[in-house]
Amino acid sequence: MSALRRKPGRGRFIVLEGLDGAGTTTQAERLAAALRAEGHAVLTTREPSDGPIGTMIRQALTGRLVLPQGAGPLAPETLALLYAADRTDHLKAKVLPALEAGHIVLSDRYVLSSLAYQGAALAMAWVEAVNGHAVSPDLTLFVHVSPAVAARRRAARGAAKELFEEDTLQRRIARQYEEAIRRRESQETIVRIDGEQAVEAVTEAALVEIHSVLGRKRAR
Repeated sequence: MSALRRKPGRGRFIVLEGLDGAGTTTQAERLAAALRAEGHAVLTTREPSDGPIGTMIRQALTGRLVLPQGAGPLAPETLALLYAADRTDHLKAKVLPALEAGHIVLSDRYVLSSLAYQGAALAMAWVEAVNGHAVSPDLTLFVHVSPAVAARRRAARGAAKELFEEDTLQRRIARQYEEAIRRRESQETIVRIDGEQAVEAVTEAALVEIHSVLGRKRAR
């Protein structure tokens, strides 16, 4: 996948990835707090974004945005294109300005999610191509949990299931994540973190990798 390149000396773009239930949202919050305590300027964000197209995607994920005349959910191709369009807006509105200002940007999901989730129904090469505008993260942290653990955590949340949260589909998405990582690990820095550890241990392991990208050891 082609990507825009940033000049050295700007901010750092760090992405958290994983199955629904892996704990990426919790870890983004914990990591941001830890980095701010060290004196870093940090922007936390997510995909789908909170912009207009991201809002449409969230409506589609919860069944509020569907095809006319009850014809079912949006086509996989449509949803993949919406994710790519939302990513363009997200980069322009939030990510790139923060990076230009020298901030650390922590994003809960990014291109790897599209390859895993939309790649479960579509050719991964096509999904990758429609995301060809996206900048490469400085670090992607893949918070790995088994589909069974992720399912138990989703059940414990008690929330209504979203479009991709059916257990059989999540097992397929887990395999797609592995394929997506193999496709991209020669181009990008992708590090696996054991997400089945205690939440504090996951944060500590992630901070080690982030400090490596920042070019210094953790302050003691």
